[in-house]
Amino acid sequence: MSGLVAEVREALSLPAPSTARAIREAAGVSQVRLAGELGVHELTIHRWENGTRTPLGGMRLAYARLLRELDEATRDAHEGPTAA
Repeated sequence: MSGLVAEVREALSLPAPSTARAIREAAGVSQVRLAGELGVHELTIHRWENGTRTPLGGMRLAYARLLRELDEATRDAHEGPTAA
């Protein structure tokens, strides 16, 4: 049951459209590339990032996960190696 709860939390953690766009841009990923990764049309990404549409169901979960991973990768790259 904890897997279900984790999925629900992750899907609900979808950032605001402007934040989603900022994460994508900070990662240097185009709308076309993101759309290809998710298997949707680039216009869909445009609509999500402008707030005119919201991803639902499994696509919402996939989009939230991908944004989280892009955000983490971008943050890791900016922090660089830690001096020991």
